[in-house]
Amino acid sequence: MTADIGEAEHRYLQVARTLRTEIVNGVYPVGSQLPTEHELCARFAVSRYTIREALRRLRDDNLVTSRPRTGTTVVPRVSANSYAQDNMTINDLLAFAQGAELEIESTRMVTIDTELAGRTGLPVGDEWLAVLGFRQAAGAEYTHCWTEYYINRSFAAVGRMLQRHTGPIFPLIEDLFGISVVEVHQEIGAVLVTPELAGSLNVPVGSPAVEVRRTYRTSDGEIAQVTINTHPADRFRHAMTLRRVKG
Repeated sequence: MTADIGEAEHRYLQVARTLRTEIVNGVYPVGSQLPTEHELCARFAVSRYTIREALRRLRDDNLVTSRPRTGTTVVPRVSANSYAQDNMTINDLLAFAQGAELEIESTRMVTIDTELAGRTGLPVGDEWLAVLGFRQAAGAEYTHCWTEYYINRSFAAVGRMLQRHTGPIFPLIEDLFGISVVEVHQEIGAVLVTPELAGSLNVPVGSPAVEVRRTYRTSDGEIAQVTINTHPADRFRHAMTLRRVKG
């Protein structure tokens, strides 16, 4: 069967996404081999160069390995701590999100306006799934932070899985859509607590807070989600170690 590959998109990306989804769904289980390049060329009606680029994407996602004369083999998903950001790992983000449960207040589609574009870095006029709520550690007497998720419309179906979900959302997106988040860009800034958040965070209006924005990108360069966490200043600490590189 020939895949339906959009004219406006590089064909190798569509091929990679199709194979990635099939790997995640178990069509090609761990330890199995993908079809040969010749067979994939025939299936997708594309050139060998296109197939090789698609397989390179899968290797970048650590989903397969390729060796001469042995073909392309599906390998186990690597642990999250293999994807490193400048001063923390994605594993650290998972640990934080799992240690401070998310209590969702609302889930709805929103259109990015000028104010929200400035806060998220997303284009004005685009529609994104907004998931808003609070995070609080088990047994804690106070709310840890106010959390805003803005999820790419392409992945908005994940919203149906969030009714009882309290952990991080991006692993759900990875599993549901067969993608991998390989980069998280983080920005930290100082803000003042708004009247809308002061009561829930149990701090005075206008008190100092730390706003942490993270932009999650896939191996295709697409933004999967943007999160904004607003922490009262006395409930947030960021540590980083710098080392001199020997010449």
